[in-house]
Amino acid sequence: MTPPDRLRALLAEPGFIVMPAVWDGLSAKLAAGAGFKTAFLSGSCVAASRLGGPDLDLISFGEMFDSFAMVRNAAPDTLVLADGDHGYGNAMNVQRTVRAYGRAGAAAILIEDKITPRELTAAGKPCLPRAEARMKIRAAVEAAKESGILVMARTDCRPTQGIDEAVARIEAFVAEGADLLFLDSPADETEMRRAVAAAAGRPSFIVLSPGAPRATPTRDEAAALGFRIGTYPTALLSPVVGGMKAGLAALAAGEAEAPGALPPAELRATLGYPDYDAEARRFIATSG
Repeated sequence: MTPPDRLRALLAEPGFIVMPAVWDGLSAKLAAGAGFKTAFLSGSCVAASRLGGPDLDLISFGEMFDSFAMVRNAAPDTLVLADGDHGYGNAMNVQRTVRAYGRAGAAAILIEDKITPRELTAAGKPCLPRAEARMKIRAAVEAAKESGILVMARTDCRPTQGIDEAVARIEAFVAEGADLLFLDSPADETEMRRAVAAAAGRPSFIVLSPGAPRATPTRDEAAALGFRIGTYPTALLSPVVGGMKAGLAALAAGEAEAPGALPPAELRATLGYPDYDAEARRFIATSG
């Protein structure tokens, strides 16, 4: 089965799907090793790891696609939802983005309706007119037919244009054939219920990490509201940043490592040194 087919089969099963947010080979390998079948290649995490900065439309298609290759190579069985952002341009750019990820083995891709480049502020996400946003999703669905990759249609318009417009967009995206739907920044339970209803039986996605100005239900609450998939964009990234800060503080204090550092043997095992040796033995030349 192809990755999209495997994701479709997983979505047909009961239960809520947790997609850890990953950004490189190590984060993907650890998520797979922890038993997660899916992962979200998060634009915010890639921006943090590659740029050391915020997710404000500064990451390019090439950088995201390179990060996807890292994830795919380190965890080839993981079903990856690729963050296609705004498609990196107009509807034709969207098609190129969708085809590239589909050919490379992504199970699904997210396409959103915000305007790019964004205004020179970190606040708010002005969005395209609804008709133009709809054409982007139409282009994505058409391009997805080549590989079967699932299209997740996201609207960011709720904070700037209201929940009625956001719901209307979800309904339009469903009409265009989007496989998965995503309302960003719902304000409360009522808005979340409206978004799920607008998806008309197609799976709805939600962000579950706390901190941003949005309603953040628990996993059980999200499932009860009808959501099928959720991601935690900061669940891996925040502890990683915290661990690095602790390690640097330990070095600055004259210590060799932070108290929470892995023992050397565990670190080597996690990185795969014993696996490499076991595999390499098959290729050691013998005399004669």
